[in-house]
Amino acid sequence: MHPILARRERLLAYLLAWVPLAAIQAYLLALPGSLSIGEAAALAAPLSLVYAFLCLSSFYACRSAPLTRARTGSVLGVHVVGALIAASLLTLAGSTLASMLGTLPEFATLPERFGLAVPPLFVLGVLLYLLSVTFHYILLSLESSQAAERRAMEARVLAREAELEALKAQLNPHFLFNALNSVSALTTTAPARAREMCILLSDFLRRSLSSGERSLIPLREELALAQQFLAIERVRYGRRLEVEELVDETLLATAIPPLLLQPLVENAVRHGIATLIEGGTVTLRVERAGDGVRVAIENPYDPETPATPGSGLGLSIVRRRLAAAWGRAAEIEERGEGKRFSVVLVVPGAPPEEG
Repeated sequence: MHPILARRERLLAYLLAWVPLAAIQAYLLALPGSLSIGEAAALAAPLSLVYAFLCLSSFYACRSAPLTRARTGSVLGVHVVGALIAASLLTLAGSTLASMLGTLPEFATLPERFGLAVPPLFVLGVLLYLLSVTFHYILLSLESSQAAERRAMEARVLAREAELEALKAQLNPHFLFNALNSVSALTTTAPARAREMCILLSDFLRRSLSSGERSLIPLREELALAQQFLAIERVRYGRRLEVEELVDETLLATAIPPLLLQPLVENAVRHGIATLIEGGTVTLRVERAGDGVRVAIENPYDPETPATPGSGLGLSIVRRRLAAAWGRAAEIEERGEGKRFSVVLVVPGAPPEEG
């Protein structure tokens, strides 16, 4: 369907644009002097309405002869022929209308005097048709540009979703590797604690897989996963691991990608608490940051302890997931002050856009 006919408001705007064109047509019909302004207006009003719809046909000619793929000569030929045919039909319609009006007493002599108005009517018909051609080429260009923009946006969304899925797939084996190592370490030294850890780990994996099937989850659920992970680790570390939560509960409905905090909490335990004989406290902070939300994971650490291989994998994945979800609107920062280390996330209060 013609894009103008597809929407009522477009059709109304198009017909309103023809009102001044009808006035110009009436003026040109009266210009030779054979018709009064009233007679010219009586002819111009219905003729303009008919010609407005006739000119819509140039859309299909423009679409079949696009400027980008056809030669200029052939395109010009198509539209010149179309303009001549349309102008001839306009003139024929004008003659027919003049004959019909001639049956009325006040327009009795109109058919005989209409002949002098034919040349300006024909020329105007050609010009209006060519104007319609120009308009339709602009319309087609805009539609093509919008379609290309939609395709590009869809491609970006698909690429982002593919990246997020790849990152989540990369994260799960990384976590399982570390968790199973912890269970293995306990099987010989504390079998009962190893069994307890397996039960907690099984429940954690069930919850994390359920959350991972969604693109976004409330911060409340993500914090619950982090707390459950810390409960698993407390089986291993005992009193060496303490947890402190400073959470603004009004922010818990904030939507974030799932499994975003777990690798950060894991790093806090593995590269912080585990390196200290006395252990320490992992602090979870959630607070407002302007229009966004700040989430911080803090832990004690020994700055002189060398980094272990793969220690930056979880943080790298989180950084890339934030960039894929929010772009530059989200931030992640590492801070080491004395013997305290923290990772701070700042995410927008509004969820990331989904295709």
